[in-house]
Amino acid sequence: MFEDSLMESGGKIRTKQKMTTAISTVVQLCLVGVMILLPYIFTEVLPRAQLTTFLVAPAPPPPPPPPAPPVHVVKPRVSEIVNGELRTPSKIPKKIEHITEDEAPPPATSGVIGGVVGGVPGGTTGGVIGGLVNSTAPPPAVAKPVGPRKVSSGVMEGNLVRRIEPTYPNMAKVAHIQGDVVLQATISKQGTIENLRSLNGHPILVAAAMDAVKQWRYRPYELNGEPVEVETTVTVRFHM
Repeated sequence: MFEDSLMESGGKIRTKQKMTTAISTVVQLCLVGVMILLPYIFTEVLPRAQLTTFLVAPAPPPPPPPPAPPVHVVKPRVSEIVNGELRTPSKIPKKIEHITEDEAPPPATSGVIGGVVGGVPGGTTGGVIGGLVNSTAPPPAVAKPVGPRKVSSGVMEGNLVRRIEPTYPNMAKVAHIQGDVVLQATISKQGTIENLRSLNGHPILVAAAMDAVKQWRYRPYELNGEPVEVETTVTVRFHM
């Protein structure tokens, strides 16, 4: 070897270096091939548990929470009626409801074409309104008023035919008491005073006023040509 390393004797000594290199290369290639093919031949050696975890798809994300229901705000409705009276609206409404009336009922089938509205069923064509007068249906009864009719004092003062002035009480003169006495009275059909009672006034003056008004006479108050009882007020004045 020492001789082969010298320049003078280079290339004179023959070696088997090329053969050795070729054999080493082939052996190394075989070893690499065996190592590559070994996992395909002996599959039990591979970590199956770890491989299966790689092949499993991940769990899907949780669904989003349901949306919250819409909040319905109820506006308080302001009534247009205050203390039983219709007040002036504060603003003009944006929407005005259209009120439709119900249709009129169909005419009765028992009538005759061309007859009078409200006529007697089964009449003749071209009948006259005067035919309704001769119908057998009685006229509706008119309810008569119960109790005396209320009439103002000014109207009944015009029907007064006899007025007796009251006597001024001496005690009232001494105490300088004066004023008006208001009485309520029922005037009969004959014009006499009935059911006389006091509404307002000094007690000392009330007695003298009632004694005088009881002697008053009125012309009977007539309603539809007939005398009726009326209820009115009478004012007696006491002034010194």
